Amino acid sequence: MSIQSEAALEKLLIEQLQGLEYEFVKIGDEADMLANLKKQLEIHNELTDAPLSEDEFTQIKHYLNNGGIFERAGLLRNICNLKRDDGSTREIRFLNQEAWCKNEFQVANQITMEGEYENRYDVTILINGLPLVQIELKRKDTELKVAFDQINRYRYHSYDAGIGLFQYVQIFIISNGNETKYFANNPGQSFDFTFYWSDENNKRITSLQEFTDTFLRPCHIVKMIAKYIILAQEYKEESEVGLKRKKGKTAAQAIKREVTKRYLVILRPYQYYAVEAIVNKVKNCNDNGYIWHTTGSGKTLTSFKASQIIDTLENVEKVLFVVDRKDLDNQTAEAFNQYQEGSVDGTSNTKALIKQLADSAIDKSSTKLIVTTIQKLNNAVMQPKFSKQIEHLKNKKVVFIFDECHRSQFGETHQNIKKFFNKAQMFGFTGTPIFADNASSGMGIQKALKEGTLLTDGTEIKKTTKALFGECLHRYIITDAIRDGNVLPFSVEYIGQYKQNGTGTTLDIQVEDIDTEELFESEDRLRKITRYILSNHDAKTKQRQFTAMFCVSGVKTLIKYYDLFKEEQAKLGTDLTIATIFSYAPNEEDPNAHGFDIGAIPDEELEVDSKKMSPFSRDRLEEFIGDYNARFGTSYTTKDSDSFYNYYKNISDRTRNGEIDILLVVNMFLTGFDSKRLNTLYVDKNLKYHGLIQAYSRTNRIINIHKSHGQIVCFRNLKKQTDDAIALFASKDAKEVVLLEPYGHYVKKFNEGVTRLLEIVPDVNVVLEDENEQLEFVKRFRELLRLYNILKSFCDFQENDLLLTEQQMAEYMGKVRNLQYSISKQTGKQKVSILKDVDFFLDVMHSDEINVSYILRKCFELKKTPEDKIDKKRKEIQNLLNTSPSLHSKRELIEKFIEENLPKISSGDSIEALFADFRNKEAAAALRKLCEEEKLAQEKLEKIIQGYVFAGRFPKSTDIKDAFTVKVSILKMKTVMDTVTQKIKNFISTYVDGFEG
Repeated sequence: MSIQSEAALEKLLIEQLQGLEYEFVKIGDEADMLANLKKQLEIHNELTDAPLSEDEFTQIKHYLNNGGIFERAGLLRNICNLKRDDGSTREIRFLNQEAWCKNEFQVANQITMEGEYENRYDVTILINGLPLVQIELKRKDTELKVAFDQINRYRYHSYDAGIGLFQYVQIFIISNGNETKYFANNPGQSFDFTFYWSDENNKRITSLQEFTDTFLRPCHIVKMIAKYIILAQEYKEESEVGLKRKKGKTAAQAIKREVTKRYLVILRPYQYYAVEAIVNKVKNCNDNGYIWHTTGSGKTLTSFKASQIIDTLENVEKVLFVVDRKDLDNQTAEAFNQYQEGSVDGTSNTKALIKQLADSAIDKSSTKLIVTTIQKLNNAVMQPKFSKQIEHLKNKKVVFIFDECHRSQFGETHQNIKKFFNKAQMFGFTGTPIFADNASSGMGIQKALKEGTLLTDGTEIKKTTKALFGECLHRYIITDAIRDGNVLPFSVEYIGQYKQNGTGTTLDIQVEDIDTEELFESEDRLRKITRYILSNHDAKTKQRQFTAMFCVSGVKTLIKYYDLFKEEQAKLGTDLTIATIFSYAPNEEDPNAHGFDIGAIPDEELEVDSKKMSPFSRDRLEEFIGDYNARFGTSYTTKDSDSFYNYYKNISDRTRNGEIDILLVVNMFLTGFDSKRLNTLYVDKNLKYHGLIQAYSRTNRIINIHKSHGQIVCFRNLKKQTDDAIALFASKDAKEVVLLEPYGHYVKKFNEGVTRLLEIVPDVNVVLEDENEQLEFVKRFRELLRLYNILKSFCDFQENDLLLTEQQMAEYMGKVRNLQYSISKQTGKQKVSILKDVDFFLDVMHSDEINVSYILRKCFELKKTPEDKIDKKRKEIQNLLNTSPSLHSKRELIEKFIEENLPKISSGDSIEALFADFRNKEAAAALRKLCEEEKLAQEKLEKIIQGYVFAGRFPKSTDIKDAFTVKVSILKMKTVMDTVTQKIKNFISTYVDGFEG
């Protein structure tokens, strides 16, 4: 039986779409598309009796031909004020965002666009004449990544052709018939951010036929575009950090915001169903409910979208998104404003909250959508001076959405809010619900009163999430998220004097059967752990491409560790950046440190209270902040509450940006903190239930192919606690999904794979003539790469355990790369290789190590290398440069830097800063030379390069032609353009791509 061709799959899809009432339209090129667009806009805007003139349509084309993908997504959702020939003004709408079915739906195929290259697109869905959904199809034996890569080539080569109508694409769909995924239109996007659609019970919908019947139904696809795509912006804030604000300046005035990234975000199916469930409840009844979505699955985005839609409902007076810490208040407000600028204003204090809750009929400055903390909300309803100002809300419908509804809400505050707002409707989000199994009990009356788990009248509060919020409206547990690739699994290693089923690594420290503070905190034990971390950290974080957090049992222990890291780094000559932050917990000890309670991680206040914190701890914290100030040129202090809070924000940002190698904490940052770069958690404290899952989940955010799992390194035996937590929040059989297998398992798999590889290629020099053998070789080596990437993350990793050395792996890698290169050079006239249909998956090898930063660190090490080993070290650096494809274009630049600058670098210099200066000077010289050789206007070429840096889009040919300072004849134009285009690409590859900032 033959494999279904792309053409046959395309024909079936178009027929199915026609059955869903899409109109098939024949469009050959941009001229046809523009003619169709004019007609469809006339229908959509009810202009058929007064059609658009050519001048009027030209106005619309000018409106549409502005900006890149992000800007055009905004134009799509806005209105064009058209000045008609008779002098009147008419609003032209491009998308009906409320009545989703009242749009014009068409499907076309094989549209040809000519940009840098001529490309023909498989299937295009046009809505009101604009191409908003693009579908790329492949044969059933082709991997989806191949379709994804092809879309990226189209986007690079021809999507901006003409007036760039294909830059209005909002959603891409890739399918080989059996597997189907969707993703938002963003340049430079990773394949990791492509998603399967599913039903409400998280059952994956993979076949193109079923996907089309659900996701591509006309009303649903517009609903997804109009309601469930978010135009997000990330900002870089430059504030007067560490300093008191200038007189007369507000906090907002003291902060400059610069947009650093713009992109489209499309909701995943579980997020869509959760939002729909909440909105339907608000529209149709007053019942409460909760959403159980595992930690790391994007609850903030889901809650934002729910809040945003509820905000538009007329029957709702106010929408409050409630967090339980000041830092999350600020963090959530920032996140919400990334998704929609100015959508919310975090409340700085209770007085500000009262102003936002004011009657909008009286005070126009009041806000409908508010982000606040539960503490401020409690003050608002319990203190008469505040509560009387919000009496008007007592009988109004107010919707509360609680973030991580498992801590503060389990107290009297929750009851106080319910009592005050008679028509309150409450929804909770949690990744770790409270069940009967992990609800607190037996605390004692006084402690229960203090913790808020008992009412003052002696009535016991029900502690489960269901008791507080009612039914679970949607669930998406950790096994669902790992299966879908939305979060990563964990590798948990227990380091100590035991080895069980290959899960432990021998280290001469006591782990089991120690239950006294004295043994836990003995200097000998802590020093051995410190040395262990310093010895293994680079391997765990892939040569510091990622970062780590180290959570410890209490402030006293943290102080000891900080001092030990300082001592041991001085001895070993390592240069890890280690930072810390803490305030106080009751009695300065974590109640979970030496005896479990309910598993919750206690909060640390974001202020340093001299009455609660010992002078010794405060003085040491001031000293640690002084180290931080010296390292980063800041001036924070514990003596000013604003300064300490700004220190917290700054340390958060630097951790996210990868500037801090290890963040040393007690409780802070173990909940609510997201950093995709954080891949390792070192643990020397007791954890259980939701506290354990919350802490582990700091490591499981997806970023790229090089981060395959979150790594947990335990210096206590938490195996039972880990197993219990996974069983509670997933199922008893979930371990095989959530946790990686032991090291020995992957060694066995790898060596079996080597045996299979050598059956085809016993020697790297063997020439494979047959394409089927080449394909099998690529697939088998690809699996070895995947296993090798996992193996290298284990503390137990020894190259001697494997049947291939790293050098042999590199040699086989070269063989595969040669195959990949030969395929990429095929012309359209040649027979298409079957290797075109396979994802080579080679980026995982070495790229975690061989980037510019790594090479620079190696160069710095060269300075300290003994004379007799310098040649060997230089050769090592040269080999790294030769084997890394991403550094191929930068090799001469780096070699020149080493030759000219290395002898002059002193120990106190920042080699990264010196290289950045060197690169900038070399780039400026190269740009001048390029302009002189090719007769280009330097100012225009700089603008072209800046456009690439900002938008990630290669310039149009018209932009390059416009940069010429001399007239080029028509006969020579193609040759000259090819030469100049290639030189610009080379410049970008050498001086722009692969560098930050």
